[in-house]
Amino acid sequence: MSEALPVGMEAVPRIGRGFRLQWEEAQGCHVLLYPEGMVRLNRSAGEILARCDGAATVAGIVTALETAFDAQNLSGDVARFLAMAREQRWVELA
Repeated sequence: MSEALPVGMEAVPRIGRGFRLQWEEAQGCHVLLYPEGMVRLNRSAGEILARCDGAATVAGIVTALETAFDAQNLSGDVARFLAMAREQRWVELA
């Protein structure tokens, strides 16, 4: 697989067409549903994708996560995850 293109901090991600993010109580996690199946997400992925609402920038998502989890320096991890998610078509960027 090729290396993902970088995701800029001013990009505005949203869940990709054909996918639906939801909390799955039975699984105890967020999942991405699509016509052919389901992707079970770990907590970090679920928290990032839950903030991909088509309004918040990547920088805004990073700030929200750092505040919510009392963490620092998450920009690189979030950008790398979003680059991978874009390759998988889980997110689209504006």
